[in-house]
Amino acid sequence: MMSIQRRQTPSLWIGKVEVGGSAPVSIQSMTTTRTTDIRATVAQISELATAGCDIVRVAVPDEASSHSLAELVPLSPLPVVADIHFNHTFALRALDAGVHGLRINPGNIGSAERIASVVEKARSRNVPIRIGVNAGSLEKDILQRHGHPGPEAMVESGLRHIALLEKLNYRNMKISLKASDVYTTMQAYRLIASKVPYPLHLGVTEAGTEFGGTVKSAIGIGGLLSEGIGDTIRVSLTADPVREIRVARKILQSLGLRREGVNFVSCPTCGRVEVDLVSLANRVEEALQHIPHPITVAVMGCPVNGPGEAREADYGIAGGKGRGLVMHHGEVVGWFPEDQLVETLLALIHKDFPAPSDFA
Repeated sequence: MMSIQRRQTPSLWIGKVEVGGSAPVSIQSMTTTRTTDIRATVAQISELATAGCDIVRVAVPDEASSHSLAELVPLSPLPVVADIHFNHTFALRALDAGVHGLRINPGNIGSAERIASVVEKARSRNVPIRIGVNAGSLEKDILQRHGHPGPEAMVESGLRHIALLEKLNYRNMKISLKASDVYTTMQAYRLIASKVPYPLHLGVTEAGTEFGGTVKSAIGIGGLLSEGIGDTIRVSLTADPVREIRVARKILQSLGLRREGVNFVSCPTCGRVEVDLVSLANRVEEALQHIPHPITVAVMGCPVNGPGEAREADYGIAGGKGRGLVMHHGEVVGWFPEDQLVETLLALIHKDFPAPSDFA
């Protein structure tokens, strides 16, 4: 696989996670719990961490949520970014609570003095700020000038917010320009990448349910990453946020940008297949979600391409008529009946990479 030449940016740190520079593309998500529910929020963050999330964002929409951060942040296994709009006091309180990043738009948190107070406190704590532009909430004057929330309008909004921070000699920032339309999103990121040096946080916002949102995100995020644009990503799905992490990992893995986790190979099925390939493949893939190591597992359905793919994989199944070959590093382990294929394959894999329950 050819390596992608990534756009060069300065690096910044969200807690212990480096973003930009030569760091790997990091994965983010956002909690769906009430931030005031500390136990539920920490539990969800722990699930995200186990799934492979690097950075988590929590909503801070009200006074109670802003006060909860002081208890939440020390308990989080991931660096915490506070998502704040309109109220600069929430940002100040979040910084006092020890958050590792802020997501704000400087222009909507008040006067120049209020912006300066947030920036100075962020500077004193070395906390990066993400300027998050969304096509659905652009400034009225920009919308009037452009007529619609297109890429040029989004970039103008982003540059306006960037200028507010640069005027205060603050450059510890990353930028996002998200729309629900894939083409608009991609064009906006391409434009901003040519105008500013800062790390970029990629995402297609309001992408939809798990199926549709996965497709949009794979095209939009994956397309930009393939061009070398992007330093950290969030896949937005109307689903359990753990599903976002699985999709994000697969996007990065498919582009060779992250090599941990299972590279799962399976054929699309056809009239040659004489085993229940869909069930076999789904069972194997689901059972291997816990494995962080870069291994290739193939579950193939017929004798045409199956043996070759299974032989090239670290672990593989090549289906036959109601039975199949199980292979391990190119060597045939044996022929097994269809109802024993999954268990035999998983036993081989779990011998090398025990499942979490195996430690209980």
